[in-house]
Amino acid sequence: MWYHKPPINEELLQSLPNLKVVASSGVGIDHLDLKLLSSYGVKLSNTPFIVSTDTADMGMALLLASSRRLVEGHEMAVSPDTEYFPADWLGVEVSGATLGILGMGTIGYKVAERAKAFEMKILYHNRNQRKKEEESAVGAIYCKKIDDLLQQSDFVLLAVTLTPQTHKLFGKRELELMKPTATLINISRGLVVDQDALVEALQNKVIRAAALDVTYPEPLPRDHPLLKLKNVIITPHIGSATKKTRWVMMEEMAESIEAGLAGLPIPHEVL
Repeated sequence: MWYHKPPINEELLQSLPNLKVVASSGVGIDHLDLKLLSSYGVKLSNTPFIVSTDTADMGMALLLASSRRLVEGHEMAVSPDTEYFPADWLGVEVSGATLGILGMGTIGYKVAERAKAFEMKILYHNRNQRKKEEESAVGAIYCKKIDDLLQQSDFVLLAVTLTPQTHKLFGKRELELMKPTATLINISRGLVVDQDALVEALQNKVIRAAALDVTYPEPLPRDHPLLKLKNVIITPHIGSATKKTRWVMMEEMAESIEAGLAGLPIPHEVL
């Protein structure tokens, strides 16, 4: 499966009685019915670790692009109507700012490593607190309550897995807890955020800006209000989109398929 295609539903499974393994690209499995696959005796694999570094890079890229208004700046610099650069056209500081990370798994932790190099103060919320030595390595402070993280952060980055528990985890209440000068960055899944609430928050300046590598649906309808807002950067779900990473993802998928057909243990099998 690449980009969640083809959809694995009962009709497809019934039409493929000899199917042994489904190899899905990327780490997310929210598009798959694990019970349905299991009921047909089909095994599942994904490519969870190879995407982490590039996705963390993407998180920092979005943070920097939003804070320094790179997209708007580029448009100004190349516009045929530009006669001068206004002196009061300003972004916000990254160095010394507070980054709150929701979801301190492999990707979230790699974001923290990068943010430390930018001298950011790092807060995080996770189902489980990281080991003290891991926290110390990046200077991260655990927030047991999401509210504490939201109220203190200048940037809030979402790196959680999409599950029934995290579906629209981030809505009107959470947005209103953020600073009006804060930016939301989403590198997880679009459905983690209540998109209607986000549009309203951006229009009414409840928060300063948003930088999104994921939306729902993907791509957004061309008349969607998010596409009309100046304080939003949207990229086309390219967290893992580098040549090397995509090549290794394909290699790992092929290895899983070969192992499944040979009756051998499947690398990165999702149980």
